[in-house]
Parts: sequence; C-alpha cells; structure tokens
Amino acid sequence: QVQLVESGGGLVQAGGSLRLSCAASGRTFSSYAMAWFRQAPGKEREIVAAIRSAGITYYSDSVKGRFTISRDNTKNTVYLQMNSLKPEDTAVYYCAAASRFSWSDDGMDYWGKGTLVTVSS
Repeated sequence: QVQLVESGGGLVQAGGSLRLSCAASGRTFSSYAMAWFRQAPGKEREIVAAIRSAGITYYSDSVKGRFTISRDNTKNTVYLQMNSLKPEDTAVYYCAAASRFSWSDDGMDYWGKGTLVTVSS
C-alpha cells in the first residue's frame, strides 16, 4: 500500500513558477513509476509528466519545455517544477504511482487527493 500526499499548489500569476511535491509512504517507492496528472474544470483528467523508477522522464506536449518532473528516492518524494505558467495550466494536480510504467490513468495503482494550482492572467 502506498499513500501519496501532494503539496505546493496555490495561486500564481501567468509567467510565474510553482513546485509541487508528492510525498509517498512505503519502503518500495523507488520501484514505482510516478506521474503527475491534472484536471481542469469541466475537462477530463490528463497526464502531464511521468518518471520511471530509473529516472527517465516523459512529458505531454502542452508542458514540454516548461515543466520538469524529478524524484528523490531518499526522501520518497516526486516533484513537478512548473515554470512559465499559463492560465490554461489552472487545474487540480494529482500525483500517481504505478508498479509498471504507464502513460494512462488506467495504469496507475495509487493516487493522491490533489492540489489546486490557479494561474491568473
């Protein structure tokens, strides 16, 4: 069982930056692939970024070049550094863990409760 707790959301102006953190419980964190998803009001949830246990990273086209996913296995934490934020990045951001790498929410085994990011224009 893995529990995930996100933090770092908030209100930021367009062009600004935020760093989200996701703290995981459990001694096997390093073996999980981790991902960040987001869900904007009235829209479906979409994947933003993912990182394999070995550290290889993947990004959606909408955030490539602006967001960076990273992990610190010594702290059981995954991060999402978000730069050059746009109003369309406004969403609830969710952290997820997968025992096998997946680019789909169907492949995730555990989910956090989310943290709200609001980008004002």
